[in-house]
Amino acid sequence: MQVKTQIQFSVYLINKPGVLGSVTGALAGAGVNIGALALMDAGEHGALRLVTDDAEKARQVLTETHDRWTEAEVLTTTVENRPGAFARIAQALADAGVNITYTYLSGGPVGGPTQAVFKVQQMDEARAAIEAI
Repeated sequence: MQVKTQIQFSVYLINKPGVLGSVTGALAGAGVNIGALALMDAGEHGALRLVTDDAEKARQVLTETHDRWTEAEVLTTTVENRPGAFARIAQALADAGVNITYTYLSGGPVGGPTQAVFKVQQMDEARAAIEAI
């Protein structure tokens, strides 16, 4: 499997109507496509994690429109949206001794491609384990 290192943005949002739309709308207005995202609730705030097709442009948009965000390197790979495909990767990482800090998937049609995002400490070991599948 092909594995890429990409930039993931974590945007910290106030948990109220319109905030998510404002951030994603600003990215869309700049022509930035979101490849995968996850939004986690943390009480009155939320953490939006996303991977885009243009990290530099996304960075510029977030700098201009939002004051609370960070970025980190993550590994991404394309996974077929079918039973067991994700489990195979998770098991390969476990067999290589790689702990998954967190992970999420993009949407996709059943049987079609989806993007898996992995935050791990051992980037090189994780890359080798996924590429060996």
